[in-house]
Amino acid sequence: MGEERTRELPDPRSFEERVFAAFGDMRARFDAMEARFEGRFNVIEERLAVIDNRLDRFEHRIQGLEAKAFDTKPIWERALAEILEVRKGVEDLSRKIDVLTHDLLQVRADQRRVEKRMDELGSHGQ
Repeated sequence: MGEERTRELPDPRSFEERVFAAFGDMRARFDAMEARFEGRFNVIEERLAVIDNRLDRFEHRIQGLEAKAFDTKPIWERALAEILEVRKGVEDLSRKIDVLTHDLLQVRADQRRVEKRMDELGSHGQ
């Protein structure tokens, strides 16, 4: 090694003082970052709390609706059974009307045949 001396820095503080000052600066920056992150985390926590409350209310409403659906289910089942019973009655009535219509047409046809024969008999007797 030569006889060259380490160049003097313009900062008159000792090496230890400069290192501690650098550590102090780093600590201040870390503290500022921590404060920013803490603020952001607080905002996120508040938002999550709001979302959690909304989900709780939503879940409570769903449970209420489900309970109501279970309460009305027997009513709907009875209504459906009655509708099916009415439908069967209408189908039976429709078949009876078909039979009645057929019988009525047969009676009308027979009546026309009797009237025609009577007309023929009436025209022969004159």
